[in-house]
Amino acid sequence: MPSTFPATPAEAPVSVPRTIGRVWLGATLAFAGVSHLTFAREEFQAQVPSWVPVDHDLVVVASGVVEVALGLALTLAPRRLRPWVGVVAALFFVAIFPGNVAQYVEGKDGFGLDTDAKRLARLPFQAVLVAWALWSTGAWAAFRAARTRTDAR
Repeated sequence: MPSTFPATPAEAPVSVPRTIGRVWLGATLAFAGVSHLTFAREEFQAQVPSWVPVDHDLVVVASGVVEVALGLALTLAPRRLRPWVGVVAALFFVAIFPGNVAQYVEGKDGFGLDTDAKRLARLPFQAVLVAWALWSTGAWAAFRAARTRTDAR
């Protein structure tokens, strides 16, 4: 990313739909994080690939803490930091994607995903989460604006 990213707050778009999307995503992440740490801990362990050489419960707890932090950041970050939070959230969704693939490949049940068809159908939704994080925080627009400024030099 160019050194001018993120754009100035005036260039980071804010609208009612973006705000609702960002807060909804943040609340959903925070809730998921809390569920990692409490009532759904075993369900989340089904998503940890069998090849991960770390205790699966530790992975679930760590990802839960990260999700709570990201959820809070999405909902509370000042406007000038939102594009960065969006990028970090998008990278998080990319980082956990192998767990979703492993759940499909290894045929692990969890969260009602009890057939290969359901597990497979879930995979494309990760791209939706990446796009949602980037759009709702204005990260896409901020990156484009920074790139335009860099190209104009």
